[in-house]
Amino acid sequence: MKTIGLLGGITCESSLVYYQLVNELVRARLGGHNSAKSIMVSVNFADVQPLTERGDWDGVLAILLKAAQAIERGGAELLVLCANTAHKLAGEIGRGVGIPVVHIVDAVAEEIRKVGLRKVGLLGTRFTMEEEFFKGRLRERHGIEALVPEKEDRERIHRIIIDELALGVVDPRSGEAVWMAIDGLVARGAQAVILGCTELPLLIKQDQGAVPLFDTTTIHARAAVDFALR
Repeated sequence: MKTIGLLGGITCESSLVYYQLVNELVRARLGGHNSAKSIMVSVNFADVQPLTERGDWDGVLAILLKAAQAIERGGAELLVLCANTAHKLAGEIGRGVGIPVVHIVDAVAEEIRKVGLRKVGLLGTRFTMEEEFFKGRLRERHGIEALVPEKEDRERIHRIIIDELALGVVDPRSGEAVWMAIDGLVARGAQAVILGCTELPLLIKQDQGAVPLFDTTTIHARAAVDFALR
């Protein structure tokens, strides 16, 4: 079993879920008292979040790369960035360490292609929905088109993630707002919806609606365990 390196704290709410998932998945695969060999370095989100809001991605990279290198020094054999938005910097982080990065977009794309879909909706932070690091990689590497909500819905979802979910606040009214955005994506032709923020599964569950949901947190954790046990 390879040692999984988890770069957490973006946010701590979803990092808890990652740690739980990788251990549950290893136990399910190997049985008995098996658990994941892992190292987590968790950054302080209060240092990262203001930098993202003002577009200082060099500042974010400095924080995340330092954490990634600490994970590598600790003996990790693969790296998992426990946040979708952090994958904006996945290339730079990957070049700054000597261990492979398990990329969240590739893991999600593999699951989408397994069920034969080609057009999906994408929810996440403003950066994930509006920039190309997620939807561009889906399109160019995997032939999957990603639709995003209209601007007003994008802003609302971003604020729900940052001002509520990142702080552990799960408000059913916010869930209703996100489902309305999902309905809009389906009306435009989305065959399924990617929950492209690792906090969104805290709010949105598959059993709440009929449209298929791709939970990036679970998919990413499973890909990490697959890599570790390969």
